This record gives sequence, structure tokens and C-alpha cells, in this order.
Amino acid sequence: MNRFPAPALMLGSVLSIQFGQAIGKQLAGSVGAAGVVALRLGLGAALLLLLHRPALPRSRTDIGVILGFGTAIAGMNLVYPALTLLPLGLASALQLLGPITLALLTSRRVLDAGCAVLAAGGVWLFYTPSGARFPLGGVLLALASGACMAAYLLLSKQAGAKSTGGGALALALAWAAALTVPLGMMQQGTHLLSPRILLTGFVVAVLSAVLPYSLELAALRRLPARTAGVLASLEPASAGLAGVLVLDEHLRTAQWAALACVGTASAGTVIRREAERPRDPQRRPAPP
Repeated sequence: MNRFPAPALMLGSVLSIQFGQAIGKQLAGSVGAAGVVALRLGLGAALLLLLHRPALPRSRTDIGVILGFGTAIAGMNLVYPALTLLPLGLASALQLLGPITLALLTSRRVLDAGCAVLAAGGVWLFYTPSGARFPLGGVLLALASGACMAAYLLLSKQAGAKSTGGGALALALAWAAALTVPLGMMQQGTHLLSPRILLTGFVVAVLSAVLPYSLELAALRRLPARTAGVLASLEPASAGLAGVLVLDEHLRTAQWAALACVGTASAGTVIRREAERPRDPQRRPAPP
């Protein structure tokens, strides 16, 4: 994946995860949020473990990073019960407040802060108050998922630094599955094993876990946390697109303006980073 620009990998991750979540929201109507999470993380962990066959970590530090990384991944899945109460775009916008806050807290430049503020404004504009009322429980679940996403961005960079492949991700996803699959099995039992449910769950696992996490981990080896946080603010835009194409959720004019805000903010961070990149032609490429 080293041949692709890191921002492009992040964009692919953002699009994949939102279309996967849209399909997951549909699946939740059959197996509930806990069932979707169990299928997503259980099948995703199995695929990555088969693909990478990682060795178990030996040091306490490595074990701590894997456990923290996996716990953050499990916490991010609080967005699925939030999706049973909120529209996809709103849940994604609330979730992205975590990474945007991370971008602000880790910023050292005025431009970074300005881009983060612009992205935050876009998130707010995406769901401008219009008299609609949403369940407080759904809002709190989405915000908790956003806090876990911010932790994920930080811990995935540490995990990526310790492994050139996807071994750390596979182990972290396995730990996340260990935390969540039992609940899904308790609630849905053998219903999760029906062929139709398993097939749809496999699609959700690939689109919303295996592919985006792999792309994101590769990107975060070459992106600072603040830049990744603002790039991740494209998720409300991709959630809106997924909502239109998969769930028939249509956007208002103000919401399309919000997409322009977050897109401009993301472009600003990428342009600034490219301008600061060393121009030495002898510079060795980043590790794969």
C-alpha cells in the first residue's frame, strides 16, 4: 500500500466504513445492533488472523498497546446501537466530534486549528437544528463512539509503528471480538449462523472492518494524528452519500454545504502537509 498516497488510503477507508455501516444498519433490523457488531468483529477478526497469522506479543508494552487498541475498536462499535436510534449521517457527524477534538488538542499551527474549526462547523451544519428531536441515548452512544475513535487514531499509530504488516491490527480486532461477540451470541444465538445472515455479515465485516482498518493503519504510519483526525471528518460526507444510495436518506441544501466545509478543511490539511514535505530526491520511502 506504500505506493498510494496516505490521504488516498484514508479516503478509501472513510468511504468503505460508511457504506459498510449503511449495510450494517439494514442488517440490524434482523439481528439487532449486538448481532451486527458480533458478525462484523468476529468475521473481520477471523479474516485478518488467517491473512496475517500474527505472532503473540511478548512484552508488556506490546500487550498493552494491543489490548488498548482492541478496546478502542470495540468501543467505536457503540455507533451501531446509536444507528438504531439516529439517522446514519447524524450518528456519523456526532461520532466525528471525537477526532475533530483530537485535531484541535494536538494542533500546533493556526492553519491546523482553522481547518479543524471549519470541519467542526461543517459537522454542525450537516444537521442544523430544524425542530427535529432525537433520542438522548442515541446521541450519547454516538459521542462515546467518537471518544473511542479518537483513542483509536492515537493507538493505531503506536500499533502500526510496532508492526510493518497487519499483525497488530489482527490481534487487536480479535480482542475486540472477544469483548463483543459473546453479547451478540447471547442475544441472537444460532440465528447469526443462518446463511443469509452470515453472507451479509461477511460483507459488513469486509467493508466496515477489514478493508478500512487495513487502509487506515497503513495511512497512519505516514500521517500525524491531527491530519488524520481532520481527514476522518469526511465521514459525514460519505455517510450522507451512503445514506442516499443505500438507505434512501436524502440531504438538504444546508447539508450539502456542510460537505463542502469538511472537504475544504481536509484539503487544507493535505495541501499544507504536502507543502512542508522535504523535496530531497534521495529520501528513502516510508516503510510499507
